[in-house]
Amino acid sequence: MTRLSIFPLPGALLFPDMHLPLHIFEPRYRAMISDAMARDRRIGMIQPRIEPGAMSDKPPLYTTGCVGKIAEVEALEDGRYNVILEGLSLFRIVRELDATTAFRQIEAELLPTIADDALSLGRRSSLEMESRRFADAAGYSVDWDAVGRLDDQSLVNGIAQIAPFDVAAKQALLEAPDIEQRAELIIQLMQFFGRHDGEDRVTLQ
Repeated sequence: MTRLSIFPLPGALLFPDMHLPLHIFEPRYRAMISDAMARDRRIGMIQPRIEPGAMSDKPPLYTTGCVGKIAEVEALEDGRYNVILEGLSLFRIVRELDATTAFRQIEAELLPTIADDALSLGRRSSLEMESRRFADAAGYSVDWDAVGRLDDQSLVNGIAQIAPFDVAAKQALLEAPDIEQRAELIIQLMQFFGRHDGEDRVTLQ
């Protein structure tokens, strides 16, 4: 078991061995970064459960998130931070602690990291093709030559992190048991969201 300070942020995923840039401006999360820098540089990224009409300073949380280590930090003059987190390990919440800090803390179980196999050639081809369709429809500018040079894990997890799916869909991607199933789910989500006008999507900060 390990104690983690957590940053609940809808739509923001982090995977082991991936990076996530964050702009920290709320006082409680500025305090969290300061605390993490003074200890082990770790925080837990996790999504809150979005409940229609609910307004709470402590929304319920999904049970699975990812531990991130602060790999880079820029302290701005007004107290804000720009940080880059490096994903270390998925975790599962055991219980939320009765913390005296402004930010929330949990006791968590770190989940074993499973080495992902490579995608089948057919799955990789389908993923790249569907990604092109999705990006073209949304008007995104993408360096496809650079995308083609990514290894399978970086491609799949990178898409999962940045794709503008809703919170539940993003969580399903995080919890997918392996890279093959995560890639197939991405394809299905792109096909689903591509047929809708975007009203169900979240905007990533």
